[in-house]
Amino acid sequence: QVQLAESGGGLVQSGGSLRLSCAASGRTYSGCAVGWFRQAPGKEREFVAAISWIGLSLLYGDSVKGRFTISRDNAKKTVYLQMNSLKSEDTAVYYCAAKSFYGVPGTQVGWYDAWGQGTQVTVSS
Repeated sequence: QVQLAESGGGLVQSGGSLRLSCAASGRTYSGCAVGWFRQAPGKEREFVAAISWIGLSLLYGDSVKGRFTISRDNAKKTVYLQMNSLKSEDTAVYYCAAKSFYGVPGTQVGWYDAWGQGTQVTVSS
């Protein structure tokens, strides 16, 4: 199974930007769709974005459309989440997740079978 590790979180002011990285290890990374989710205190884990193996399918949650961009570099086994125009409501722990699947990725938590440990993003107003 693929192992995932997120990085790039931190504290940023409202309106600022951050880029998160999800680094994968293991041979099973090949053919994986990858998604980003987030979870704020007291709330359910929320879909943020997902990308298919070759990057043709890009999906976004309604709350981040037009502000966040997901991309991947398969040679580096890394998926990125560029977050611009950050708002206080973007504050959460951000997780990346993966599933071996070549088609359009899912947007539900239960669709993915490998998860990272998460990275905290805090947006101050």
